[in-house]
Amino acid sequence: MTKDELKNISVEKQEGSAVKITGEIPFEHLARHREAAVKHLAKDIEIDGFRKGNIPEKVLVERVGEGPILEEMANRALQDAYPKIIEEHNIDVIGYPQISLTKLAMDNPLGFTATVATVPEIKLPDYKKIAGEINKDKESADVTEEDIENQIKDILRQKTAYERLQKKAEQAKEGEEAPTDEPEGEVKDEELPELTDEIVKTLGQPGQFENVEDFKAKIKEHLEIQKKQEVESAHRAKITDAIVEETEMELPKVLIDAEIAQMFGQMEQDLTRAGLKIDDYLGHMKKTREDLVKEWTPSAEKRAKLQLVLNEIAKQEDTKPDETELKNQTDALIAQYKDADETRVRTYVASVLTNEAVMKMLESQ
Repeated sequence: MTKDELKNISVEKQEGSAVKITGEIPFEHLARHREAAVKHLAKDIEIDGFRKGNIPEKVLVERVGEGPILEEMANRALQDAYPKIIEEHNIDVIGYPQISLTKLAMDNPLGFTATVATVPEIKLPDYKKIAGEINKDKESADVTEEDIENQIKDILRQKTAYERLQKKAEQAKEGEEAPTDEPEGEVKDEELPELTDEIVKTLGQPGQFENVEDFKAKIKEHLEIQKKQEVESAHRAKITDAIVEETEMELPKVLIDAEIAQMFGQMEQDLTRAGLKIDDYLGHMKKTREDLVKEWTPSAEKRAKLQLVLNEIAKQEDTKPDETELKNQTDALIAQYKDADETRVRTYVASVLTNEAVMKMLESQ
């Protein structure tokens, strides 16, 4: 479409941070897609005397009529024109548009409307100041001797409880009754065995620990990794929660719906791996999909707001992912998921890397 044709398209703001695009596409633009439309329709139709996918246009028209061909031409013309309209009118869209054809006739312009959510106006607070204040009180990720001792007690407690259960199972198998003085319930600290080299060698995988000193060193190493992750995750949540709380925006419903759809998708994957169906699971829980939507909506709103806030901060800070890292991670994911769409994978990786860069900037304040 020409510049003038694109400018003749009208754009009206709607409630909920959406816009309604209204206009016409000259029939000549539809006509350019006729050959592709005919081939697309012909590939699924079988007619005696012709190979599937090799049906002449005249024969196809006699079979299906002009209507389906014209609709396919219109859809293709809109797919071609829509990105150009968005670019020409500088519309920052979110998700896919809801398109309605208002006029479709041979040799006439195609009339259409398209309603689509847009990135809302976002009024950020002083996010660097907020992050700086929260950073002053960041919890230490250092592992103390008490942390190590508590972890060791938990491991010994689990070992002792397991051995008791094993002993009871063996006694039951042999028809013996458990002694009346046999300890019951939770294992108390005074019931734990002394930590010795011999005990340590029975823990974990065979040969994993050489002696008490080696065991404690590896416990500390594991706790340091775990605690660092937990502290960083909690600290980042405090920063983003505070910034989101002070941010003003009108959240598009389409983003909330997308988050909820993602939650349902994740739930179905988890249930499928467990050999369950979502409807059976909901029946067992005595809940409906509508119940879950209601429960999940606050969390979905929070997640959607967070992503918009991170995007806006990245825009204001001109934060972009490193191109080499972006390419390497995109290539790695495509190698792992060979059927994945490269553009979608690259967009996903770019978002993850950008979010990480924004969070590191906020943590440095």
